Amino acid sequence: MILSKVNFSLQPGDRIGLLGPNGAGKSTLIKMLTGQARQLAGKRLEGEHLHVGYFAQHQLEALDLQASPLMHLQRLSPLMKEQTLRDFLGGFGFAGDEALERVETFSGGEKARLALAILAWQRPNLLLMDEPTNHLDLDMREALAMALQAFEGAVILVSHDRHLLASTVDEFWLVADGKVQPFDGDLDDYAQWLKQRTAETAQQARAEQKPIVAQRKAEAPAPIKKVKLSYKEQKELDGLPDHIAGLEAEQSQLSEQLCDSALFADTSKLLSVQARLSAIETELDDAMTRWETLEAIAQQG
Repeated sequence: MILSKVNFSLQPGDRIGLLGPNGAGKSTLIKMLTGQARQLAGKRLEGEHLHVGYFAQHQLEALDLQASPLMHLQRLSPLMKEQTLRDFLGGFGFAGDEALERVETFSGGEKARLALAILAWQRPNLLLMDEPTNHLDLDMREALAMALQAFEGAVILVSHDRHLLASTVDEFWLVADGKVQPFDGDLDDYAQWLKQRTAETAQQARAEQKPIVAQRKAEAPAPIKKVKLSYKEQKELDGLPDHIAGLEAEQSQLSEQLCDSALFADTSKLLSVQARLSAIETELDDAMTRWETLEAIAQQG
């Protein structure tokens, strides 16, 4: 997603949560701030003593599968006493022999904990975090929230975890339609905004589909002979209105769920609802196109 006319500055102690639909550019903005993604125009200026800490899910793949948690930290601080490193790792759940196990044996949650431990060990003064709670259990999520509350530097956070956002950031920025701007509201207001946007997007998609279908019919060559619907096609045509109505009803129901604050506490369910809404938009477009096509054939016959 391309973002334009983005203009802001970060101050020590800023705590910002990024809101916006999937694919709107939140991760792009995070990567631009890390310097991993270059901007096409404008400037990115760093403070004199800036030390950025960046966490994203793809960093789990960068872990050395053959190394242990202790070895990961020893590579960063080779002169540090082993016991000091072990004590630090214990705070992230790698106590005793667990600090010596190879990463290849770890679950997704354990890898995420290790990546967070490595990040914390480097003591950044700006934390950029993109979905840090994915794969983490409830205890580790709470530990992360407490750690972020105690962190004295600046934080920019992307997360579907409603509790983490509410307990660790002071303001929200909305990333949508290629822009980044302050969001004047709380997470309940954002849920309402997202519901309205989803409904408007679906309505717009259906409205845009109709002239496309009409254009296709206008551009289609005249039939050489009349074509009648088969029994199967006629049965499909008769059932399409109910099918379309059912999809629209499901779309409305799922949009209502996005207004339920409890949904944002369940990341997997939230992602499932958003994925299903996206799939419904495609199914509605296909169903409308199919209905127009069969209806045109039926009128010819």
